[in-house]
Amino acid sequence: QVQLVESGGGLVQAGGSLRLSCVASGRTFSTSDMGWFRQAPGKEREFVAAINWSGHSTDYADSVKGRFTISRVNAQNTVLLQMNSLKPEDTGVYYCASRQGLRLRVTASAYDYWGQGTQVTVSS
Repeated sequence: QVQLVESGGGLVQAGGSLRLSCVASGRTFSTSDMGWFRQAPGKEREFVAAINWSGHSTDYADSVKGRFTISRVNAQNTVLLQMNSLKPEDTGVYYCASRQGLRLRVTASAYDYWGQGTQVTVSS
């Protein structure tokens, strides 16, 4: 069983930055692909970024490319999401997710374990 705990959310003005963290329990983190998703009120959960088990491969939603950076520290069972130049449309609950697989996936249904989420609010 894998448990994921997100932190780092908060309220920030447009143009500001936040760094989200996700700490995983269990011994499979170093072999798991990790993803960040977000969900705004009244909208479906959407893909934000993903990183493979080694950290050598990443993928981003077009809406966050050039502004967000995903990284991981396997020795600390941690995946990070650095968010810069935040916009009001980035507002939502951000979820960390993990999966075992052979290639990065951008669909929520492909992920096996999820955290409880952390709220990010960007004011205009």
